[in-house]
Amino acid sequence: MTQSVLVQVGQCGNQIGCCFWDLALREHAAVNKNGIYDESLSSFFRNVDARVGGGDADISKGKICSLKARAVLIDMEEGVVNEILQGPLRDVFDSKQLITDVSGSGNNWAVGHKTFGRQYRERIVEKLRKTAEHCDCLQCFFVLHSMGGGTGSGLGTFVLNVLEEEFPEVYRLVTSVYPSGEDDVITSPYNSVLAMKELNEHADCVLPIENESLFDIVSKINQMTKSGKPGTTLKPRSLITSSEGGIRKHQAKPFDTMNNIVANLLLNLTSSARFEGSLNMDLNEISMNLVPFPQLHYLVSSLTPLYTLADVDVPPRRLDQMFSDAFSKDHQLIRADPKHSLYLACALMVRGNVHVSDLRRNIERLKPSLQFVSWNQEGWKTSLCSIPPVGHSHSLLALANNTCVKPTFMELRERFLRLFKKKAHLHHYLQVEGMEESCFTEAVSSLTSLIEEYRQLDATKRTPVQAPPRLNVAM
Repeated sequence: MTQSVLVQVGQCGNQIGCCFWDLALREHAAVNKNGIYDESLSSFFRNVDARVGGGDADISKGKICSLKARAVLIDMEEGVVNEILQGPLRDVFDSKQLITDVSGSGNNWAVGHKTFGRQYRERIVEKLRKTAEHCDCLQCFFVLHSMGGGTGSGLGTFVLNVLEEEFPEVYRLVTSVYPSGEDDVITSPYNSVLAMKELNEHADCVLPIENESLFDIVSKINQMTKSGKPGTTLKPRSLITSSEGGIRKHQAKPFDTMNNIVANLLLNLTSSARFEGSLNMDLNEISMNLVPFPQLHYLVSSLTPLYTLADVDVPPRRLDQMFSDAFSKDHQLIRADPKHSLYLACALMVRGNVHVSDLRRNIERLKPSLQFVSWNQEGWKTSLCSIPPVGHSHSLLALANNTCVKPTFMELRERFLRLFKKKAHLHHYLQVEGMEESCFTEAVSSLTSLIEEYRQLDATKRTPVQAPPRLNVAM
């Protein structure tokens, strides 16, 4: 069994990580009712025997002593990490795997990347190595961070660089939360574009998530639960909309629902690594099958049914509808419409009581409406995990390498250029040691190059086939 490690950086990364661990424990508890430490649990948890100085307990002896998450928590403001350590999940995290400061990065990528990166590099390497030593077969590092703030964007991408240097053979999968156009951090376009250059160069795969899209999904959930339609009632111990369910019993906060959506994405993404299935997919297969060009490693994700996210009591939807929804713009975690853009490749990760024949039938049904690049017409990767999400019969995570990400990156570049042309707030970055104006021009050049690659692919799309003109015969 392979193991993976979550590296949670900044406020957003740690909040999403906390949601993931809470929901993962609930999922494993629903399956592993006898409390036996097994290979399934070992993929993301260590079994620590407190009686022998905190060393790993023998998996062959089975019984759980004390579960510790395979995680490294990093934040330059200690508030969120302290809140986690004072909450119900405090015993899940090893206090030796935390790095915090008190000053924060001041919403400045340069402070996070250059200042704190330089200051904390040795400690970061030490914590990562210590976590890796507890793995028998380390397969993947998941980096969770936001793009708009200083610590998430700056130190998050610095950690990504460190991972590439210290663990070049280990897969690096990044979940990046992009700010909305109305973000209250005025320098977020600078931070995001500077971080994008690092993601282009050092990540194996990036799952971009947009705050705006998460907000839209939450709004749909609220509308649905208030509609009064039969069956659309909240479960009493809702995963998302109730603060009573699960391990975390603190008062729900505005971003809890949005963070839980991303945590559900990670649950589905890692289900094959955590549970058995007739057609499981290794995490490194995502990059192998979905990334034909190294730089084009941004994967658009969608979750369905949407009710899985809301944890709402509804009659089960038809299975085929679930597959159709996965390609609808309403289920994407960025504002995009992949169905009307060009696919390079696509993965369908299904959980629950679904057969391989169901997968094949729906792929054949959907193929005519989806446009794939000419050299990869059969670019599908499928995964089937037998364990469904808690309380549901099945779910589907679709990952698409699709040119529909281009508008998101173009809009980000426009917001960056509006600030940069005026040199607005630039002095806050340039006063950081090692930071020069050329860092900005190189970053926007890297983003422009990425956009151009997508544009060139878009230009190869087929034009709609038109019926040939009728022949007019003179009478």
